[in-house]
Amino acid sequence: MTNFSPLLEKQRIFGSRDTEEARAFLLSKQFRFDVTSRGAKQLDLRINGIYLSGLYVGYIQYGSPAEVRTNPARDDYWLQFPIEDHIEMTVARESIACGPDRAAVSSPTRGLVIRTMGRGARINISFNSAALTRQLAVLLGEIPALPLEFEPSMDLTTGYGRSLAQYVRLAVTDFERAGVIPWDAITTSSFEQFMMCKLLLSHPNNYTPLLRVRERSLTPRDLRRAIDYIEANLAAPISIADIAEASRIAGRTLFQYFRDFRGTSPMRYMRDARFEKVRDALTRAQPGESVSQVAMRWGFSHFGRFAVEYRKRFGESPSETLCRRYGRNQSDRSR
Repeated sequence: MTNFSPLLEKQRIFGSRDTEEARAFLLSKQFRFDVTSRGAKQLDLRINGIYLSGLYVGYIQYGSPAEVRTNPARDDYWLQFPIEDHIEMTVARESIACGPDRAAVSSPTRGLVIRTMGRGARINISFNSAALTRQLAVLLGEIPALPLEFEPSMDLTTGYGRSLAQYVRLAVTDFERAGVIPWDAITTSSFEQFMMCKLLLSHPNNYTPLLRVRERSLTPRDLRRAIDYIEANLAAPISIADIAEASRIAGRTLFQYFRDFRGTSPMRYMRDARFEKVRDALTRAQPGESVSQVAMRWGFSHFGRFAVEYRKRFGESPSETLCRRYGRNQSDRSR
């Protein structure tokens, strides 16, 4: 056993060392919890997490070997990222040996059984079924006819699995930082959009063939409508659904077109444009304005990571850009 510390301790939802109390709480959440009499002595159930509008980001551990089954009444989708020891997860009778290198993806139509031999510590993401289905409809350009089902295993060592896991860990780090400013609407929307679109477009599911079909050939005018809408709404928490509606283009086609002709995704295009807005605002800053005020205005709430990425993009720190606005040392404005 490692000395790994539980995550998101400041966002505690439930904790108990009592078997019956733990079982009753999990049953209220539509999970059946079983632990051996020997394992009960080691029990240290911790459930920590943050609820967003369309998904939940959490940490869970049992502290002992245990078995958990989802109740069919639950209709959410789960991503499970084990942290230290391996966990056996069974999705639709397919057993998956999960660990730091492999995650499990469960769909409500297929059930989920989790068996742990150690502490069972993991980061988990729960996607609200209605929110994920709405996002799928936006990408397809039509209401899906069948329930969405994902392949149950995700490789975290390469490709989209690796980038998704890294993105989740950065989000958890943000939530854990002492005194961190709560995410604003733009940051929250961007995180949810990235998570849902990445899962739907990258991880195999029963709609993957349709999501990869080109709807039609687009014209520069079609793309211009999308870009104009993005540029006009950079200070708002706009979604792929908003862009698709404004441009009259199915979401999957937006992704394909931006990738082919801009070499990026719509969400990355928005982020790039917001950085440009920050830089422009810093060069025009009013007396008394700080870097943090300008960054927050355009949806950047993690100032350390913002400053690192700003320097990579523009070859100087945001405070240096602000200093040049006034032609003297004003490093205190970054605070």
